[in-house]
Amino acid sequence: MTNLAHSLAASAARDGDAPAIRLGDTLLTYAQLDKASARVAGLLRDRGVQPGDRVGIMLPNVPQFAAVYYGILRAGAVVVPMNVLLKAREVAFYLGDSQAKLVLAWHGFAQDAQAGAAAAGTECLLVTPGDFETLLAITTAQPAVVERDASDTAVILYTSGTTGTPKGAELTHANLTSNTKVSIDLFSLTAGDTVLGALPLFHVFGQTCGLSASIAAGACLALVPRFDAHAVLETIQRHRVSIFQGVPTMYVGLLSHPERSTFDTHSLRLCISGGSAMPVEVLHAFEAEFGCIIVEGYGLSETSPVASFNHPDRVRKPGSIGQPVDGVEMTLLDLADGIGEIAIRGHNIMKGYWGRPEATAEAIDTDGWFRSGDLARVDTDGYYYIVDRKKDLIIRGGYNVYPREIEELLYTHPAVREAAVIGIPHPELGEEICAAVALKDGTTATPEELREHIKAQAAAYKYPRHIWIVPDLPKTPTGKILRRNVKAPANMTNPQTNS
Repeated sequence: MTNLAHSLAASAARDGDAPAIRLGDTLLTYAQLDKASARVAGLLRDRGVQPGDRVGIMLPNVPQFAAVYYGILRAGAVVVPMNVLLKAREVAFYLGDSQAKLVLAWHGFAQDAQAGAAAAGTECLLVTPGDFETLLAITTAQPAVVERDASDTAVILYTSGTTGTPKGAELTHANLTSNTKVSIDLFSLTAGDTVLGALPLFHVFGQTCGLSASIAAGACLALVPRFDAHAVLETIQRHRVSIFQGVPTMYVGLLSHPERSTFDTHSLRLCISGGSAMPVEVLHAFEAEFGCIIVEGYGLSETSPVASFNHPDRVRKPGSIGQPVDGVEMTLLDLADGIGEIAIRGHNIMKGYWGRPEATAEAIDTDGWFRSGDLARVDTDGYYYIVDRKKDLIIRGGYNVYPREIEELLYTHPAVREAAVIGIPHPELGEEICAAVALKDGTTATPEELREHIKAQAAAYKYPRHIWIVPDLPKTPTGKILRRNVKAPANMTNPQTNS
């Protein structure tokens, strides 16, 4: 029997006065966070939430996220983290598919949260600073942590597939407890550390390596609600941050900040990069500018997430995702010319996809190997290098975007005949989302009109910044659109990113 929430209770018992979460002038000690999570568990109990029930959490990087996250776990329920940028249509799918009993949503995103919850038949409780704390104050706490089996699901993380239908990866208490320990060991994380929390907590990287690892180690997590280079540098200086975790675009942002040298960042001892490949030149430039090493790792939502890492105490190989972490195996399947699909096996592999046994069987074979969909090579020292993605996944600024979902939304426009969504290289975001569209005969539609059509239905990071109209799209002899043969116009060298 176990529960990931025990890590918070243990840290609070060890040193309740230690700082757990910081956001600007706001500080939550371990005792305060533990108490708040116990009241959240009581609130869920009062709302009829039973152990095993799913509860949505649609909050940005604010202290309330930690209280709600551990409160849900404490009650024995299952956390369903959701991006705060989701539109009503997407919210309804997540809540409906997971059969969530309740969703706690940030007041700033109330419109889409409430509309999506109503469509799914899920109760929506808004989290408004001040009001939420008042509600917790009159709630009878549930101090006991509900015991769960190690194989019970703790979190369902939705990850879209190339089919465009999001799948919920079921991560167990054992998965997350083990991966949290791996993270602590990798980063040599102690109670004296302050970790910068700029990665979204609703994403597995920020959740496990940031929140869970910090809480279990008794460290302090200094939050930044939304990545902003100035705010991050200010937070590093103000709170003496020792560990920075980010995706490559964040490192690019810090490097390109004109006032970076005016901030004192000498407290940094380790920087962690994941989410997408770190350009080697960016790694070298950052290390030279900030005097702090970067270690790169690799993982997926289905692997809790850490699968491999460059270890700080071993040889680092820039451009490599390192070696498998303790208790995890990696291999390459279907090798051709030294390149194969990464397969992973170990304590970090999800239980399966929620309610999708066929998809689970397709992803995890009978020997427990999870097929990642990523192509890589491995050197003689056992260091892996990502070569390309087998799937058509686009990673924009650390966020995953799947072409088919956007194509299907384009097809809902009355003038669209055919559509293909692709990613093109972008110097800051890694990739930018673009779409080639063929219109029905006798109809008209401008790229701006099509862009607005998508913006109204999808999260802001998903809509194509560039759309161009073509007579026809390239196809196979059977008529299937060939995305890989779709080429962006030659003048598209600097896609707009702020619209």
